[in-house]
Amino acid sequence: MTQKKTNLLPIVTMFFLFAMISFVTNLAAPFGTIWKNEYEGSNMLGMMGNMMNFLAYLFMGIPAGRMLTRIGYKKTALIAMAVGIAGLFTQYLSSRYGAGTELFAVGGAVLKLNFAIYLLGAFICGFCVCMLNTVVNPMLNLLGGGGNKGNQLIQTGGALNSLSGTLTPLFVGALIGTVTPKTAMSDVTPLLFIAMGVFAAAFLVISFVAIPEPHLQKKCAEQRTKDAYSPWSFRHTVLGVIAIFIYVGIEIGIPGTLNFYLADSSAKGAGLLANGAAIGGAIAAIYWLLMLVGRSVSSVISGKVSSRTQLIVVSTTAILFILIAIFIPKTVTVSMPGYSVDNGFQMAQVPVSALFLVLCGLCTSVMWGGIFNLAVEGLGKYTAQASGIFMMMVVGGGVLPLVQQYISDSVGYMASYWVIVAGLAYLLYYALAGSKNVNKNIPVE
Repeated sequence: MTQKKTNLLPIVTMFFLFAMISFVTNLAAPFGTIWKNEYEGSNMLGMMGNMMNFLAYLFMGIPAGRMLTRIGYKKTALIAMAVGIAGLFTQYLSSRYGAGTELFAVGGAVLKLNFAIYLLGAFICGFCVCMLNTVVNPMLNLLGGGGNKGNQLIQTGGALNSLSGTLTPLFVGALIGTVTPKTAMSDVTPLLFIAMGVFAAAFLVISFVAIPEPHLQKKCAEQRTKDAYSPWSFRHTVLGVIAIFIYVGIEIGIPGTLNFYLADSSAKGAGLLANGAAIGGAIAAIYWLLMLVGRSVSSVISGKVSSRTQLIVVSTTAILFILIAIFIPKTVTVSMPGYSVDNGFQMAQVPVSALFLVLCGLCTSVMWGGIFNLAVEGLGKYTAQASGIFMMMVVGGGVLPLVQQYISDSVGYMASYWVIVAGLAYLLYYALAGSKNVNKNIPVE
């Protein structure tokens, strides 16, 4: 009982950080509708901010893991907050400077300085959320004692992450409304200032919270000797690293491409002539809301239902949903809620494919916690180092959506979802066979 009381405040703190990760990350995809509009409807350029956000993980994943073991959870989190404020402020600067300065041409589009500033800001924010992710996942797993209970805490934190992710595209879509030639970053700067304010408040709160630092304590007791093994010595961890790369691409690619599809008023898109961005943002928010629902349910059942079982069920279900979405004609529509500043919440007729794509949020909701939990099972002292590797592979959230947008530019939005189907097939394989620890003979104490 005493242990639970001692851990309560650190657990709540980690939950709060989990929510901030989603808020900052989910700004990139809806912001992309602004830049896509400025650059003649290029989905690929519109997704570049998201790409830069996740590209940072490739560079920061390993250093973030080292920071965690050398300076601890608390200092790593505080540095992340400061970096986050810097990144958000840089994105704000893109709304004020550089719109009239041309840099170079790419595929017929002339890139401007303000776009480069925005991409830099997104890249800096990526460093922030990478460090935060490195802190919260192993910390929640540790505070829960690993196993099913550790996964339960990760899923609960993930539920708050999804709540934040639900609100972000909804707010962006409401501020943009209908994408017009006059739509610009200045339309969404209120959200950037809100995010900076939240980070500043979080910095102050975390400064006064005592967070357990098990790795720092071990460092004082142990001699620095080179280990004969590493996380790469474990087959299930290596396959889990690949699974994390693919999963994050799936999680971001599904709603990101759907948002672009609904905001595109041309024959290639959904054909919504009014408030397309607002409707797309609202429906993308439903995806994140369903992730909240899924993670909330998982946080209740994860004490009894294994991560492996959950991952098998949701991977199979998501494959079915995506296949239905691909093959149903867009002329088959369904009424779903949208939102605009002028008209508030209203029902809009959208292709029924959108319904099945947002339902995937129920499936993707539990994948991160399940994969992470399975991949670090039995790692012992190698867990912190593995966490840094996993964070590096979150770059998949930038790479796979970019590949998906390249395909959507070439052959259409729905055809691009075959990338998602292939990724889900791998996750199903990982749950069925790849997650089994076949290296139990390696010492982990």
